[in-house]
Amino acid sequence: MPAGPQQKDYYGTLGVKKTASPDEIRKAFRKLARKYHPDVNPNDKKAEEKFKEISEANDVLSDEKKRKIFDQVGFYSDQIDPAQAEAAARYGQQGGGGGGARGAQANGVPFDFGGFDFSDFESQQGRRAAAPGPGAAGGGWRDIFSGMFSGNARQQREPEPGTDLEYQVQVDFWTAIRGGTMRLEINRLDICPTCKGAAHSGGAHTCPECQGTGQVTQMHGQMKFNVQCRTCGGTGRVENDCPTCHGEGRVRRAESVEFRIKAGTRDGQRIRLGGKGNAGQGGAPAGDLYLVMKVGTHPVFTRQGDDIALRVPVTMTEAALGSKIEVPTIDGRTQLKIPPGTQGGQKLRMRERGVASASVEGKRGDQIVTIEIVVPQMRDERSKEILRELAKLNPEDPRQALLEKAEG
Repeated sequence: MPAGPQQKDYYGTLGVKKTASPDEIRKAFRKLARKYHPDVNPNDKKAEEKFKEISEANDVLSDEKKRKIFDQVGFYSDQIDPAQAEAAARYGQQGGGGGGARGAQANGVPFDFGGFDFSDFESQQGRRAAAPGPGAAGGGWRDIFSGMFSGNARQQREPEPGTDLEYQVQVDFWTAIRGGTMRLEINRLDICPTCKGAAHSGGAHTCPECQGTGQVTQMHGQMKFNVQCRTCGGTGRVENDCPTCHGEGRVRRAESVEFRIKAGTRDGQRIRLGGKGNAGQGGAPAGDLYLVMKVGTHPVFTRQGDDIALRVPVTMTEAALGSKIEVPTIDGRTQLKIPPGTQGGQKLRMRERGVASASVEGKRGDQIVTIEIVVPQMRDERSKEILRELAKLNPEDPRQALLEKAEG
């Protein structure tokens, strides 16, 4: 007897509870799809298999009818419709019928039970349930359907949203501050220009699975089932794949994307371009494109959020007596007042001389100036005498407080 597919935990695959809402399932799938998509993990077979698993789980759990069948029998096949599932459930519940149902129909698809006695089947299931050891827990109709709909037939493509893309963009210091327009070359899956996403070329050929009959016969023990062919959907004909996309409905291509950098853009900031991700399938919408800004540095100015920081050297005289000095800003040179007695390392704030906020209209940061006192080189004896005289006039020890604290 051919083995049916193992029961799968689609809820576990997506990391959601069995009571999860459609919105929770959709969010879980999109999060995992971004992580495991082949575009993000090129040549990673494990990620590719994981992506197939979560796509399969989403295909079933996002469809109300498919999810109901999965919850009933523990797996899903596109050949199990609600009427067939209900018919099978009724036979399993009745547990009798003399010689069983010789011929039954569900939704127009015939089932030939071959004289199978369902009372014998139920009694066998009862003995299996009572017997210890592996296989004791009876699968009942769940086992029958697992074997009945096993196989590798082509699945009908259903609408599937395109995945999101993410790119890092190198932005120079001044463009991030002043804003501007940039272009980026990206690679994305786009709708096939030949078939317009249909995945087929318009022609068709005889289905190789059912030889054009639209039905296939499957045997399971004493039971024989004539079921609709999954490859052709019962039509007996299979549409020819598009020669351009080879039946995928999408092709990979390079595209130049233009986008706007807002003035005040920060390092790590993300820009979203809706619908610029990978194209969807079956008429579903495309994903989004996310651009992560990597802002360059400057040899003088340092970004601190919307503030600009820099270090400015001043002479001992300027620091001691106070003065007005010329300093650079991102808008050009301007005057800064140095208060008398300014110390090395002291910070002076220049209001609204920083970066315009990219998020709050009309708001601007400050420029923070750190003072560096430059000690002159004594090149003549007269300068040294002046400093010695200054030391006599100001005999205080600047380290006294430090020493007292250290020894206290």
